[in-house]
Amino acid sequence: MSRCRSVRNGAKTRKRPVAKCYKTTSGSTLLKGQSAGTKGACPQGKFSGARKKFCSALIMANVTKKLLDSVETCVDDMLEGLVAVNPGLRLLAGHRVVLREDWEDVRANKVAVVSGGGSGHEPAYHGFVGSGLLTAAVPGNIFASPPPDDVLAALRAVTGPAGAIVLVTNYTGDRLTFGIAVERARAEGLQVEMVCIGEDCAVSSKDKTAGRRGLAGTVFVQKIAGALSEEGKSLAEIVETVKNTISSMGTMGVCLSPCSVPGSGPMFQVPQDTIELGLGVHGEAGVGRMKMDTAEKVVETVLAHMTNPDNTSRIEVKKGDSVALLVNNLGSTAYLELYIIARDAIKYLEARGVSVERTYVGPFVTSQEMAGMSLTLLRLDDTRRRCLDAQTTAHAWFPMCPSPSTGTLRTTRTRVQLSTDTQQAATVIAGATKVDKDTAQQIFRVVSAVCNSLMTAEEQLNDLDRACGDGDCGSTLAKGAKAILSALGSADTPGLPCQTPAVLLQEMATIVERSMGGASGGLYSLFLTAGAQSVMTSVTPASWTAAMKAGVASIIRYGGADPGDRTMLDPLHAATEVLKALQEETADSMPTLQKAVEAAESSAQRTATMAARAGRASYVSTDRLTRPDPGAQAVAIWMRAIYSSLEK
Repeated sequence: MSRCRSVRNGAKTRKRPVAKCYKTTSGSTLLKGQSAGTKGACPQGKFSGARKKFCSALIMANVTKKLLDSVETCVDDMLEGLVAVNPGLRLLAGHRVVLREDWEDVRANKVAVVSGGGSGHEPAYHGFVGSGLLTAAVPGNIFASPPPDDVLAALRAVTGPAGAIVLVTNYTGDRLTFGIAVERARAEGLQVEMVCIGEDCAVSSKDKTAGRRGLAGTVFVQKIAGALSEEGKSLAEIVETVKNTISSMGTMGVCLSPCSVPGSGPMFQVPQDTIELGLGVHGEAGVGRMKMDTAEKVVETVLAHMTNPDNTSRIEVKKGDSVALLVNNLGSTAYLELYIIARDAIKYLEARGVSVERTYVGPFVTSQEMAGMSLTLLRLDDTRRRCLDAQTTAHAWFPMCPSPSTGTLRTTRTRVQLSTDTQQAATVIAGATKVDKDTAQQIFRVVSAVCNSLMTAEEQLNDLDRACGDGDCGSTLAKGAKAILSALGSADTPGLPCQTPAVLLQEMATIVERSMGGASGGLYSLFLTAGAQSVMTSVTPASWTAAMKAGVASIIRYGGADPGDRTMLDPLHAATEVLKALQEETADSMPTLQKAVEAAESSAQRTATMAARAGRASYVSTDRLTRPDPGAQAVAIWMRAIYSSLEK
């Protein structure tokens, strides 16, 4: 895809040097006129004049940071990398043309499928070269149409007796440059047909030179044309099917943040609280803007506009139709967001009686680092299903994980229910020691006190964590505490088995690993699970001490830390060493527990001067680690809460 631009790659349009490639003795692929040492490191770690000038220019111009070797040659550098990592691809010497390795076989026996447009939309178009998809792709400069001579060179290379179909996105520059090449190819006697793809549902222009833009739905068209070529279909058959496909699909995108071409700053701005609706892949204006909202609301807005009967560029989708859905990453949108978007789109469509048979998620047609997505709907028939499911070697095509029973057909049976061994669980509960009612009430109060102490200390622990982590230690522990309190219920009718401490610890372990997540949830789950075994047959001060000891040993075994590494293990270990005295029958429980709490508090404070050798803090500069470890401080807090509760 491309736009007509007087500026390319951030510099004035100029004649591009011939990108003739050759191999060095080391096997590196270089452009003609480039020395083998051009990209190497400079002596004594200093920049060469050219590299220093390149980096200084980027800094002085305040342009968007990108990892390039040169703004001027970035497209050619990218293409060299593409063929270097994909053995089934080749570059046509003297031109920017990417070919299938077996392009000569296609020319001799099948209809060639050619496409292309401006670079900067990777993996389009060159990422879709391969059997079952494109025979050749012709990339231009960033967001700029390729020159007609490159397109003509591609057509000369791959067009045989069966002819070639040229798939072009509906941008003025692409139509002109590809059209010139097609006419020249026909003048040379080549059988070539060109089809323009325009499926944008945001644009309702009646301008004959503009019209609906070609967006991510282009990939569906390319896939179907490539599959039909592999089947041996004629040029006329492919053209007819492609045109019908284009009239049966629609796309609309949204943007959260802008893109930039190499050597330049952002092409436009989107306010922090705003989303751009229906924009083109270069940032061209769409239908308007909306306030930032949930993924569900954004998806609803997009799909409602795409299918609105009053929208002249709508896609006709009615109850009972079957569609393929493509969720396209416009550049820097995380898969976390994309799968949420896919889920919301499927829910929206199926609630209206539309069957979403196939869903494709990933980067197909991007716009550099633009944050955003587009949704494409394609009404399905048997031919389109067959072609979408056909095999391809193109590395950028994203098929879904097929089902052994339904293949690529999407299923609503997305969850499985595992049967639990209730008999085994009942045996464990039946074999666990129970305590009297008063002791159970005491345990209830202790658990409540521990949870409340962690919830109260949430911001204190977050503040400590900001120096060595992501500032969420307190919030994570508070999540676990709130989940336990919710399950604990009231003192009169507890929701957790306080009368059976071993089972209580096991259930609390499950709660914290589900509610807290991450390393903290895992460590506390290990601590509680290991400790439960020690109070299975008896519940005494000695068995509680054994539970602490077992929990500490489990954290050491699986957590990878040792006492002295500046972690939660330090106060746990210090307290356990003191509590060992309770294994003697003559030991006084409360004074010993008080000493253990003081030992934990003292150990937690000492972590402020320790070198971090485990956990996230071990990656932080020692200059920043001047306060106690938040995980260690949390242990001291909840141990003090235990003592205070028992003392009352």
